[in-house]
Amino acid sequence: MSETTPRLFIVSPHFDDAVFSCGALLAAHPDAAVCTVFAAPPEHDMHTEWDQKAGFANAHEAVRERTVEDNRALEVLDAIPLRMPFRDSQYADSPSISQMAAALEETIYRTTANTLLMPLGLHHEDHARVFEACCEILPRLTHLDWFGYEEAIHRLTPGAVQARLADLAQRGIVATPATPSAGHTIDVQRRAHLKREAVNAYASQLRAFGPGNYEDVFATERYWQLSVGRKRARK
Repeated sequence: MSETTPRLFIVSPHFDDAVFSCGALLAAHPDAAVCTVFAAPPEHDMHTEWDQKAGFANAHEAVRERTVEDNRALEVLDAIPLRMPFRDSQYADSPSISQMAAALEETIYRTTANTLLMPLGLHHEDHARVFEACCEILPRLTHLDWFGYEEAIHRLTPGAVQARLADLAQRGIVATPATPSAGHTIDVQRRAHLKREAVNAYASQLRAFGPGNYEDVFATERYWQLSVGRKRARK
């Protein structure tokens, strides 16, 4: 692998977000690192509506089985799982933005990544918090090529993408439509096949979304290259 070949580090709020949103890209980049931020179970077992929809009896079972699903999906795509010890908002014990930012920065430095993909933080509270953490470290890690990805399903929220692009501009972050170059040659149909196989590994989450409510994960993936520009003055 040449020094100019992208070595991907994808920040995934939950176990499935990177594959749902970037699975075709991952198929073209073997050995990409997928870092799941909210990968820990709650300290005390509990029951949530989402976990119940997914078919789980309790939160501990949910996190355990979702980890297994994630391992299967990332194996299909030859990706490397990295997991952070944080709990998502449904478990009522979310970390601070600064805690996530510090942990992400440390984890990134332990890899050989030269290209980082972060969620745009669309619609979902957990996604928005991960977006904020990434924005905190972006100006300090300008040696990386940064991209934002539109989160599948959540990007369908009317106006969500447009609002985020306007927000990035206010922060002085320039967003340009672009996709990281492929790590190795693989045809589009093969990428789509591998992504579909990986997506299907998340059986519990597809069950929770329900039939007909997750087709967007198979639509065209969209990315924005991010660079630090001049912050706009607020009126």
